[in-house]
Amino acid sequence: MIPLALPAATNESEGFIAPTIDDLHLPEILPWGAHYGEGFGKQMLLVLLSVALISWFLVAASRRRQMVPGKFQFLGEYSYNFVRNSVGKDLIGEKDFRPFVPVLVSLFFFILVNNLFGSIPFLQLPTTSHVGTAYALAGFVYIMWIVLGIRTHGIGYFKVAVVPSGVPKAFIVPVVIIEIVSTFLVRPLTHSLRLFATMLAGHMIIALAASGSAFLLTQTSGAMPVLGVLTMAGGVGMYLFEIFIQVLQAYVFVLLTAVYIQGSISEAH
Repeated sequence: MIPLALPAATNESEGFIAPTIDDLHLPEILPWGAHYGEGFGKQMLLVLLSVALISWFLVAASRRRQMVPGKFQFLGEYSYNFVRNSVGKDLIGEKDFRPFVPVLVSLFFFILVNNLFGSIPFLQLPTTSHVGTAYALAGFVYIMWIVLGIRTHGIGYFKVAVVPSGVPKAFIVPVVIIEIVSTFLVRPLTHSLRLFATMLAGHMIIALAASGSAFLLTQTSGAMPVLGVLTMAGGVGMYLFEIFIQVLQAYVFVLLTAVYIQGSISEAH
């Protein structure tokens, strides 16, 4: 609806100027580097804020545990048990999942809070829409499951990871090449880019809906303001849908982390 309306609207006054990534990712608060992106900015500030908020929430939720839990205790226990049982226990297995619960819970809360920052007024920036954040998280997981694989299988882990059992000898070379590329190159890239791309795209869509609606309502005449009301309603719908996506992406990232851990410590490929 917005793309259909705005070309007609841009003929008036100065025209509509769509928001860009630079409009969403603000310059640094403390720029200590020579170029944009090398200082302490809003994204880094929100990352630190998320760590403080998560720490405060978990401490507050577990400080006064009761048989009949209060709101904080219930929310904390439910979130923890959801990741522990539905992700860790179900995917990694009851025998091996316990050592990995802390990292899975930490990743889930960290990604969830940083995603939800994009839907909080005045903050309005999912820090995972910066590709560096997504690369750092996926890189940590990448190193972790490789180390786990080597610790479990020794150097033979790389054979376990890229040589599936039961493959005919005639196909072993192309299969091994495909497995090397998909496991050690494509997997970490898709793990990071899935999170980054969905957060950036959702953020851009909401920004476009908001700026387009504001333009149609304030800078146009005739029937165009009516269309602005409709685009605003659509923007609200996209905003609510984006909250769902933000929660879903935190779950998907942790789900894939558990899958990769399970694959590294299992006996067979």
